Amino acid sequence: MKKLEENYCGIYSLMLTPYFEDKSIDFDTYEVYTEWQVSQGVEHLFAVCGSSEMSELTLEERLKLARLTVKHKGETTVVATANMEKDMPSQIEEVKRMSDTGVDGIVFTTKGMGDREDELVEYIGNLKQYTSLPVFMYEFPGARPHLISGNVYGRLVKECGIYGIKDTTCTIEGIQEKLDQKGDSCVIQANMPFLFEAFKRGSRGVMATPTSCGGAFFQRFYEAFISGDLQLAEQRYNEIILLDNAIDSGFNNSAKYLVQLQGVTGMRPINRGPNSLSSARLESLRSFHNWCVANDLMK
Repeated sequence: MKKLEENYCGIYSLMLTPYFEDKSIDFDTYEVYTEWQVSQGVEHLFAVCGSSEMSELTLEERLKLARLTVKHKGETTVVATANMEKDMPSQIEEVKRMSDTGVDGIVFTTKGMGDREDELVEYIGNLKQYTSLPVFMYEFPGARPHLISGNVYGRLVKECGIYGIKDTTCTIEGIQEKLDQKGDSCVIQANMPFLFEAFKRGSRGVMATPTSCGGAFFQRFYEAFISGDLQLAEQRYNEIILLDNAIDSGFNNSAKYLVQLQGVTGMRPINRGPNSLSSARLESLRSFHNWCVANDLMK
């Protein structure tokens, strides 16, 4: 296994899926959005994730989004979820086809086996045989129970060669358990309130909803922290908390609207769910964007 602190840690920007009014995917805008995400300066992109509404997408849509992300990835690394299908034969085919899109890494969800240690380790070990790419874990809340213990994570690293995990425990205790068992893997953060503390304890990665519309916020934090300037890192962390709070209500439409305000005009605040943004929320987001522009945090 590669030394992950030098390869697969860092900021993973989550990819949103743009839609037309009829909720079909606007692939042209997705290509523009991918290039915009790359321009934020992050090291990695996470295509086909929870923020992408992967549970609402067909396999063919997921594969096309992955291919388009790769097409426009620039110098970034692209990972994508590859076990969303319902049964094992279909997931095996999904893993093979996702690996063939050109992505640099594959992500497996815990698939509702968070409380079944032996079964999960066996499942991941079996599925991993069908790709030669680095594999990451994702405690995806869409299939519960999704959270795993530090002990299970340690087994996945040692027995299955897992490169990292998107931790969604949202507790410092859950994060610490995985850090204690991580070996050379990377414990990647989804929770913003504990981001700074988790980094001080040894975490070196982020896969979080605000990266979908503000990757530059995280890259600034990461660079400050790695440089050893903890005072600046804390300032950057506080800016991330403001962004996180700004998009919390109405996500992912809130993030889509902030992307639109930053220049990706085709990114409509529409998803495949029933959620929509009120005129008050739109005004609040416009005000936040104006403040960010005035303080050189956004364009």
